[in-house]
Amino acid sequence: MTEMKTIDLVKARLTTALNPTHLEILDQSREHAGHRAADGAAHFSITVVSLQFVGLTLVQRHRLVYNALGDLMNTAIHALSIQAQTPE
Repeated sequence: MTEMKTIDLVKARLTTALNPTHLEILDQSREHAGHRAADGAAHFSITVVSLQFVGLTLVQRHRLVYNALGDLMNTAIHALSIQAQTPE
């Protein structure tokens, strides 16, 4: 069995946790080539639209995303840009 790519893990975890109506994940790691602090970890930009964000502050929305990604934030992901929106 092959190991899932980080972007596939991100997609699977966000889909399971947030049931998004729209999910876009851009891998921007190449733009940060040579960035020593990254140490091989990925840089992602995420746009996620979910009903679960209704009534939540921006900080609460971001916490839901971070919670969904769990250990990936400490291992495979170095930087994350989040656009967490409601369907409206």
